[in-house]
Amino acid sequence: MAAVHVAVGVVQNALGEILISRRADDAHQGGLWEFPGGKVEAGEDVVTALDRELREELGIRIELASPLLEVHHDYADKSVCLDVWLVSCFSGEATGLEGQPLVWCLPEALHQYDFPAANIPILEACQVLPAD
Repeated sequence: MAAVHVAVGVVQNALGEILISRRADDAHQGGLWEFPGGKVEAGEDVVTALDRELREELGIRIELASPLLEVHHDYADKSVCLDVWLVSCFSGEATGLEGQPLVWCLPEALHQYDFPAANIPILEACQVLPAD
């Protein structure tokens, strides 16, 4: 099966906190926490896709982003390629525009939340991010 290409943002604020959101119960891996983002559409570059997804889901726009890592993971029902970017500067105030709960938390507190298995390498990368 072909992997679903997903643009993922590790959105970090000036306090070094990272934004996570809770997946809808009826979504794949529903009820778990995630880093915001979504599918990259055909012909769309990753940063454009991520900016679109963050605008649609959270009402924020990317000002500065850099590649963080790429994760390939196979679930029983789907394969994903997570193209993860550190969003270190953004405009707007993050709001759960799709009704999803949001939490800003320090990297060391991320372990308190349940994430999909594909997110484990992202959680590890967050532990070594420089705090602004």
